[in-house]
Amino acid sequence: MSDKEHDVPVKVVDRRWWANQGEADREDARGAGKPAYVEQLEQQIVEKDKQIQEYLTKYRQASAEFEDARLRLRREISKDVERARREVLADILEVVDNLDRAITSARGGSTHDALLQGVEMVRRQFLAKLDAFGVKPIEVANERFDPTVHEAISSVPAASPEQDGLVVGTVRAGYRIGDDILRPAAVAVAKA
Repeated sequence: MSDKEHDVPVKVVDRRWWANQGEADREDARGAGKPAYVEQLEQQIVEKDKQIQEYLTKYRQASAEFEDARLRLRREISKDVERARREVLADILEVVDNLDRAITSARGGSTHDALLQGVEMVRRQFLAKLDAFGVKPIEVANERFDPTVHEAISSVPAASPEQDGLVVGTVRAGYRIGDDILRPAAVAVAKA
């Protein structure tokens, strides 16, 4: 086979609109590939896309910083409120201790029945107020010593080996607030 057999004349017709312009325009079209206004529009789109990405990045950063600040502020406020609440309640417990002492001393003398009844009434009322705040006394009678709720003030000899480690007396009442210990109960513990 010769090369001449494969030489078939082919005619190419360029139908692009800018190809039909003058020869000078054709040179510009070949050099640029696209009309100038299309390139300008594409450049504007690229710049706007960059701007959008910058704004999105800034928005996400600001949103994350705002959320972190909001959570941090909530935690700090919650801690401050809880700290203040505990301080108030601990101070109130001092009053209950004084009322308990007055009741104990009034019981020693039988001439002050009216005083005793009044102080007991105030104590009940005060404990009811504490109960409204969620403060409840810790029951310690005949329970095993638990260092999470009891504070051992003294130890007494146990009458039997079964009493070893039992709480046998309360020196100062303990109180809970919810599941937390506001103040541990000061107790006497039996030791064998």
